[in-house]
Amino acid sequence: MHDFLLAFLGGILLGLSVVGYLYVNGRIAGVSGLIAQVLSPQTLFKTPALWFLLGLFVVPFFYGMVQTPNIVLEASPMMMIIAGLLVGFGTRMGSGCTSGHGICGISRLSKRSIVATITFMFAGFVTVYILRHITGAF
Repeated sequence: MHDFLLAFLGGILLGLSVVGYLYVNGRIAGVSGLIAQVLSPQTLFKTPALWFLLGLFVVPFFYGMVQTPNIVLEASPMMMIIAGLLVGFGTRMGSGCTSGHGICGISRLSKRSIVATITFMFAGFVTVYILRHITGAF
């Protein structure tokens, strides 16, 4: 039950931050788009997106000080780098990332975002099934 409450609270905080970012800046808080804003030569480090992204990186460290996270990484560093590059490639191909499509797009009833979310969720399900049940990798 404790994990459920933490996940529920995290979802509420995520929803509030996305709505707040949209309300204050008039832009969707998709992480890949925020990174593009921060790294753009025209707005290099002069954007509210930087503060939003910093929050994504800093808050887990504060959480770790209060609550010991139960996270076990079983992948090698090279596998994590490859996975990260594939995710980056996918966000460019799909014109957005999971947060942009899954949180912001679906809440706006965007058909493109709904299809994109269904596609990457299905791909994730299939990948986990193959790795766990067919290859026995995990």
